[in-house]
Amino acid sequence: MTLLNLPLQNFGQRSAFWGEIVTVRCYHDNSKVRDVLSQNGKGKVLVVDGHGSCHKALMGDQLAILAIENDWEGVIVYGAVRDVVAMSEMDLGIKALGACPFKTEKRGAGQVNVTLTMQNQIVEPGDYLYADWNGILMSETPLEVS
Repeated sequence: MTLLNLPLQNFGQRSAFWGEIVTVRCYHDNSKVRDVLSQNGKGKVLVVDGHGSCHKALMGDQLAILAIENDWEGVIVYGAVRDVVAMSEMDLGIKALGACPFKTEKRGAGQVNVTLTMQNQIVEPGDYLYADWNGILMSETPLEVS
């Protein structure tokens, strides 16, 4: 078990969430984030490596609604989000570095289900993530959650 030690803030109504990790790596383009959140997310958490940039928001209220409609447990963004007041009232786990009002470009750029490295910490697709107010843990195998 490892700690994902990133300076993330809570933006969703759900403060505790867990599931199998799905990953996206992108920079100032959330096309792949939308593609992934359009799929069934039951029992899954999306981890987005936005290279730590808070110059463009990789997720807003529309993508949060899409995530809820497709049963995602939560989204972790190593970057920025927007529409934070609306998202704070949505039943979804959302953690990000910060907020930014600017939208991203839509060029279809990015990679899905690749190993991520954020601040020298490795996130593997298919592993499991457990987030709450105390922090974020990752495990290669599912843990018993009560």
